[in-house]
This record gives sequence, structure tokens and C-alpha cells, in this order.
Amino acid sequence: MAAPHTPNASGGPADSAPLRSLIPARIDRMPWSGFHTRMIVALGCAWILDGLEITVASAVTSVLTHADTLGLTSGEAGLIATVYLVGQVTGALFFGRMADRFGRRKLFLLTFGVYLFGSGLTALTFGQGPGWDVYLYLTRFVAGTGIGGEYAAINSAIQEMMPARFRGRIDLLVNGTYWAGAFLGTVAELLLLSQVDDTLAWRLGFLLGPVLGFSVLFVRRHLPESPRWLIMHGRAAEAERSLARIEREVTERGHTLPPVDEGQAIEIGASARSTFPTLLRVLFRSYPRRAVLASALMITQSFLYNAIFFTYTLVLTEFYDVPSDSAPRYLLAFAAGNLLGPVVLGPLFDVVGRRRMIAGTYLFAGCALALAAGLFAADVLTAATQTAAWCVIFFFASAGASSGYLTAGEIFPLEVRGKAIALFFAIGQGAGAAGPSFYGWLIGDGTDRMRMFAGFLTGAVIMVLGGLAAVFLGVDAERRPLESVARPLSAVNRGTGPSTPRGGPAS
Repeated sequence: MAAPHTPNASGGPADSAPLRSLIPARIDRMPWSGFHTRMIVALGCAWILDGLEITVASAVTSVLTHADTLGLTSGEAGLIATVYLVGQVTGALFFGRMADRFGRRKLFLLTFGVYLFGSGLTALTFGQGPGWDVYLYLTRFVAGTGIGGEYAAINSAIQEMMPARFRGRIDLLVNGTYWAGAFLGTVAELLLLSQVDDTLAWRLGFLLGPVLGFSVLFVRRHLPESPRWLIMHGRAAEAERSLARIEREVTERGHTLPPVDEGQAIEIGASARSTFPTLLRVLFRSYPRRAVLASALMITQSFLYNAIFFTYTLVLTEFYDVPSDSAPRYLLAFAAGNLLGPVVLGPLFDVVGRRRMIAGTYLFAGCALALAAGLFAADVLTAATQTAAWCVIFFFASAGASSGYLTAGEIFPLEVRGKAIALFFAIGQGAGAAGPSFYGWLIGDGTDRMRMFAGFLTGAVIMVLGGLAAVFLGVDAERRPLESVARPLSAVNRGTGPSTPRGGPAS
């Protein structure tokens, strides 16, 4: 093990004097430990709860139209999901900026608390009428902002605190756990709606997330701040204490910390201001090609997922005559396929490489969807075989979709990482929002298969375009320090090597 690295003892602002640090290199070369496992559990639960939240909310929509519950119209009930998604976009943009300014730890505590608060209040909607409707939508919006903020804060924290050789698979695993939540939400939905009176079932559904998530908040309190974020903001002493705590846990478990060469040190000068104008300059002046890549990946996966997932049961009921109370059972297989994709394929993103795996998953999903569309048009599929086809397609698409969040974070500098993830998440959600209504119109009354065939082909072409973007614009970031993938704005030396990725220009 190398000798301890003594940072600027004052821990003062970076603009007081250049600060030379090996902290990023020490994080990247660290062995896996119980700390990393605990971090995955504590942070990854957000996506489980997001999947559970959306699934349960979709399931109880029809219940909320009953006179003995909230008495909503179909349009008013459908607006609940829209308000939640708008809240996610708003929260991502607002909290993403705060994550870059105030730190990852403060934000993943704050955003999770906001989600728990908003979702819990939804279950306390006790009356009918315009006033209670506004209250319902407001609580869904608040819950959405919390989850939206989680995307920026958590992806940033995971990317900055994971050893470089594990960064890709872990980020995919955490984002992919959304489908574990969807699976649990479907099971809970089937049990609640079949065993509990409707007037109580929908309230319990909205309380599931807060009840399951409350204990996780206490686990998160014991996670340290990102040492990378601290060092980039001149807080050297805090960064050293934070990393020393992690390294102590590694050595206590019998692991040996590998030596770190002094040539891998990075020198930090004045910290760049964390503003959206700063982000826009980075995107359009320094990394325009990467901005196009991140936009393409997020837009294409979001459109496909929103289009298929939110109309999944409609296709089964309208084209395959599946009873509406049985349709959710098919979602269990769909969710399982989506969960297994990032788990099984995730390690290959670190071994085979980002560009090849992102392009491969997107292109395979697009081509497989086109084939399934042809079988659908020929009317040779059943509800079971249609579901099996979707499971195969989204086994690959899910890994590709999760890699969109990985890409949006690791290819831009640390100072704007949270805002970059938030911005591209918002762009993707904005484009994806058109999917459900478009596909709902194509489904109609289930008598015109050719319209739906055209819709499936549209989704296939969109995914292929995302794959081609990865082929021509992809960044080979696997197993590389984040500082060499995208040099921090405050870096003043080239100790970590040039930011030009292998196989292409930095832009």
C-alpha cells in the first residue's frame, strides 16, 4: 500500500491554492467491500420504490373512479400519472442543481424524505370535490419531485464512489431495480385489490412505498459524502476523512489497498460555479457530440418504455381478450425480464465495453421488436407468446435503458454531473410522455392490427437510431477514472491523462 496522502491540511476553498490529490485514484483502485454493498442497498431502494409507486398508482386508477372512493372521472384519474411524471422532471432539474452545489449526501437524504412525505400524504386524501382533487394532484407532484431528484443525486454518488472496474455494472444494477419494484407492486396490487375493500386498498397501495422506505432513510444517514465532490470543492480534510473511513472498513475485512502512483494525482484549482449556464457551455462548447449521444439514448429508451409499459395491459385486453383483472399477472413476467437484463448483462458493460454493449442492446431490442411486430400483424401470437416476445426484447432494452443514465453522468465533468443527469432525464421524459397517448390512440378498440403494427415499427426504428448513436458517438469509458473520461472544470494539471476517449474526440 502506498504511503498516506496528505491533502491540503486546511481543507479550505480550492481557489486559495492549487490542491494536489490522489483521492480519485484511490477510489478507482479500491477492492470491493461491505461498504459498497451497503451503499447499493441504501441507494438502490429508490428505484424499487419508484417502480412500486408507478405500478400501484396505475393499478388503483380505475378504483379511484368509484363513487365510494374519490369519485374521479377517467380523465381525472389518468391525470394522476401525468402529474407524477411532471413532478419527476421538475424535481430532477431543481434537485440536480442542488446536488452539484450542496453535495450528493445531503440531496439523497432530502429527496428521499420529500418522496416519503408526498406519497404518504396521498393516502390521506379523505374527500371528494375540487379541493380534494387539487390536494391529491399536489401530493403526487411532491412525491414525483422527490423521486426525480433521486435520479441526479444517486447516479452521481454511485459513479463517483464505485471502483472504476465495477462502475458500469453497479449503475446498471441500481437503475434496473426499478423492475423489482414493478414486480413487487404488481404482487401487492393483486393481493390488495382481491383481498381488501376498495375504499382501503388504494390507500394501503400508496402507503407501501413510505412504509418500506422509512427504515432506509436511517441507513442512508450513515453513508459518507462523495470524497470526489468534496475534493473538487476544496474540502480536502473532509474528503480525506470520508475516504479514510471507507478504506478502514476495507482493510478491517482483510483486503489490501493497492498502491497508487503519484502520477495519478489530480491538481485542483478554483472550483467552477455550479450553474445551468456552466452546464450549457460544457454541453455545447466542450462536448457537443456527447450531448447528442446522451440525448439520443435517453429519448429513445424513454419513448419505447413509456409507450409499451403504460399500454401493456391495453394490448392484452383489446387484442388478446385477456380479462382486465388477469392482465396484471402478465406484467410479472415482463418485469422479471426487465430486471434480469441489467443483472445478467451489466458486467459486460465493464468487460466488453460501453460502446459495444450500448449499441448492441439498443440494436438487438429494435430489431427484435420489428420481428415481433411482424408476428403481431400476422396474428400468430397469443397473449403468452406476445408476453414472451416482450420479455426477450426488454431483457436487452432494459440494460440499454439503464446505461443511458450511466452515460449521461460519467461523460461530463463532476462539477455539472448532477445537472447533466437531470437535464437529460428531463429531455427523455419529455419526449417519452408522448408515447402512451400515441400508442393508446393506435390501440383504439383493438380491431385494427395494422395501426398497432405501425406503432411497434416506430418504436423499433427509434431504438435502432439510439443504437446507431452509440456506434458513432459512443465513449469508451469502461474501467477508466472519471477524471480521464471528462476532466473536471477545476483541474489544472494533466495528472490523470487527457480527457480524449479511446476511439474518438472528447466532444
